Amino acid sequence: MAISSSSGKSSSSGNQPWERLESGATAWPDFTPAEQEQVVRHYAPKIKFLALRLKGKLPKSVELNELISAGTLGLMEAFGKFQPKLGIKFDTYAENRIRGAMLDELRRLDWFPRSLRQRVRLLEDTINRLEHEKGRRPSEEELQKATGLEEKDLRSGLEALQNHLCISLDAIQETFAADGRDHLEGEPFHSTATQELIERIASLIDQLTPREKLVLSLYYSDELNMRETAEVMGVTEGRVSQLHSQALNRLRKQFHEQFGTQGAV
Repeated sequence: MAISSSSGKSSSSGNQPWERLESGATAWPDFTPAEQEQVVRHYAPKIKFLALRLKGKLPKSVELNELISAGTLGLMEAFGKFQPKLGIKFDTYAENRIRGAMLDELRRLDWFPRSLRQRVRLLEDTINRLEHEKGRRPSEEELQKATGLEEKDLRSGLEALQNHLCISLDAIQETFAADGRDHLEGEPFHSTATQELIERIASLIDQLTPREKLVLSLYYSDELNMRETAEVMGVTEGRVSQLHSQALNRLRKQFHEQFGTQGAV
């Protein structure tokens, strides 16, 4: 889903520099410096919007400015590589370039500290073991007793485990997007590997329960928060959080069982 710029301005003449870029009437290098600045200012709000949306799914240690800086580089790259003759809207192309640049920066920075990565692995192994033993997802109290973690460390680890999957299996959002597959078919910047990952995720999502699929759809496609999702489903916010975590853990486990680490971040 492309995000339109928030400048609030429009022109029926089609002579604004960003409109000439979109139509292909003027290539990025052919704009004057002043016109390039106008185009950048027009699309700049997109960067902060995407950064804020992504920041909401990441640990507090990730700085918003880091995401915005990476997104700015992604936007500048989009200007230079955009090819209107391919029939792709610049909004859509730029959004994917910006978002991709932010995710690349997160991977490059390895935003999980070593101690947190160890905690995540411990929790993942413990959850899988207790689920096998008890036939249900363990409570926080059971996890704390089994791991020996302090309550604060336990909760930060669980948050990191959930957020890590949002990045590692980022294709969940593309899978649920109504027009995601059309984008993939028409836009050359999506790699074959990404297409394959999305298809794998889609096959795993089909194996989830109806309520798990609904939670993921409302969260990733409709972009509702936990409270809004709870209202739609008529359950408590805690139950939504439980279903969300349960679905992601199931996806991650099945993904690694079927595909190993291939294609994962």
